[in-house]
Amino acid sequence: MTQEIRTSMRSCRSVLAWVAALAFSSLATAQESTPRPLRAGMIGLDTSHVEAFASLLNVESPKPALAGVRVTHAFPGGSPDLPSSRDRVAEYTTTLRDKYKVAIVDSIDALLEKVDVVFLESVDGRPHLAQARPVLRAHKPLFIDKPFAGSLADGLALAALARETKTPCFSSSSLRYSPAIAALANDPRVGKVMGCDAFSPCALEPHHPDLFWYGIHGVETLYTLMGRGCQSVTRVHNEGVDLVVGTWADGRVGTFRGIRAGRADYGALVYGSKAIVKSGGYGGYEPLVVEIVKFFKTHEAPVSLDETIEILAFMEAADESKRQGGKPVTLEHVLAQAKARVAASAPESAVRVAVRVER
Repeated sequence: MTQEIRTSMRSCRSVLAWVAALAFSSLATAQESTPRPLRAGMIGLDTSHVEAFASLLNVESPKPALAGVRVTHAFPGGSPDLPSSRDRVAEYTTTLRDKYKVAIVDSIDALLEKVDVVFLESVDGRPHLAQARPVLRAHKPLFIDKPFAGSLADGLALAALARETKTPCFSSSSLRYSPAIAALANDPRVGKVMGCDAFSPCALEPHHPDLFWYGIHGVETLYTLMGRGCQSVTRVHNEGVDLVVGTWADGRVGTFRGIRAGRADYGALVYGSKAIVKSGGYGGYEPLVVEIVKFFKTHEAPVSLDETIEILAFMEAADESKRQGGKPVTLEHVLAQAKARVAASAPESAVRVAVRVER
């Protein structure tokens, strides 16, 4: 072999080695520039929501608006005295572990060591305050599924802790983001929303204030379209239906019809300055999960805690109106009662709650 050929072969090998090194370097740079998905934990595997959310996030190629968050760990939780919780924990725990490759842990503390953000999914609202405390104190951004809490007093305490710890936190029904409902809030065909009749199924559960359990979907629809500012409510209740009439500070009137007999569906009739328009219905979970993913990335809550607390107060006032035989009850009244309960159970936080809510 001539010297020229040997030299040429060495040059080729050098070029190939340089190309390989460049390719490896480019691959490594690309991998470094691709951020690791946020590791999401779930608390409470007793609702169909956990599977629905995991099916959107834990896929090989999620939609762009859903990319960047993956459910990695879960704490099953569950409420032994609530059949709709107790009887579903095992099923959803198995599904998340086997189908969506989610690691199951035995405590919330163990979960918090492994994740960046948290879904609080327990179908029972009563343990939400206790389950949220360690999450908020660990400063992990927190989404709380409906209901936000099992009582208005618990909701006030939970919101106060989120503010005290400066931890991003929000709660919402999926109905708030159903496209055929949400679009009417700013629809030029409607103009200014002058009033609204919202409706949804309204099954009752004895451990929760009546509307907290399932009526929350229709109440959230009402607030999506009317906004904040309700001052008082009056409730008509019978076995098959609830009708709650709310009067807003600017004189507008909005109603919620909770359906337990006959056909039940989701939606609203919106009375606008330009037109009266009936909304479409339920739009699935994806629009809500898109908002949750955005929240986990930006730490900016799309629904304020003030609005969530007003929704709880609306529902609590509806319960009080029922107890009083349908008399009007102000939201201010039930908020004062709830703050007193917080003061009795946790005096050190009562001042913070009172100051924040009354501003």
